[in-house]
Amino acid sequence: MKPAPAPDPACSATPTTRIALVEDDRGLRNSLERLLNLSPGLRCVCSCDSAEEALKLIPRNPPDVVLMDIHLPNRSGIECTAMLRQQLPRLQIIMLTVYEDADTLFKALRAGACGYLLKRAKPEEIIEAIAEVQRGGAPMSSEIARQVVAAFAENKPSGEPEEGLSRREQEILDYLLRGFVNKEIAAELSISVFTVKNHLRHIYEKLQVKSRMDVLVKFREPRSGLDPRNREV
Repeated sequence: MKPAPAPDPACSATPTTRIALVEDDRGLRNSLERLLNLSPGLRCVCSCDSAEEALKLIPRNPPDVVLMDIHLPNRSGIECTAMLRQQLPRLQIIMLTVYEDADTLFKALRAGACGYLLKRAKPEEIIEAIAEVQRGGAPMSSEIARQVVAAFAENKPSGEPEEGLSRREQEILDYLLRGFVNKEIAAELSISVFTVKNHLRHIYEKLQVKSRMDVLVKFREPRSGLDPRNREV
């Protein structure tokens, strides 16, 4: 009997997530680069100290995920995010920042960011955030999540149903805007998580959005009954 052929390393290797860094603080940038390269399944393929450098290098060899500082010299990280997403619509960008206010968060989300972490996040939180965006999630530091919930508590809908939504869909939308996750919504309404997900799919279709984060951005836009201050964000 012939011995079984040795496994092909190319077939058995763990897929590598390619990461780009955009951070003007050299010390932090070097620390993040080491963290990524020492983490299984991750590799830093591009390290930039400005938006201008990022806009030049990243489109040449697009990574899977970008860790983007908001406060950059000249062009901001938010502006850089918007310009990169115009060129690379599928690019996943996580903002790394010291800013904890909800307004800055929503500016970043409107620019196309899919996650928002504080720079003091633990290394394992950054690694998990990268994994989460790869799964289609929208990672957010807990401090920021509380700011988002507070923002919607101030500007929540007046109670009138969104056009086209059923009564049950409106109930689920209200819980979503208050920061409830699917399991919590299911418990509050005494229905299954599967039913909540099914309703959310219909809500997304009717509101013409693709995700929970898109819903948050949509309802944060200044509009009658939602933002009486009508301020720019």
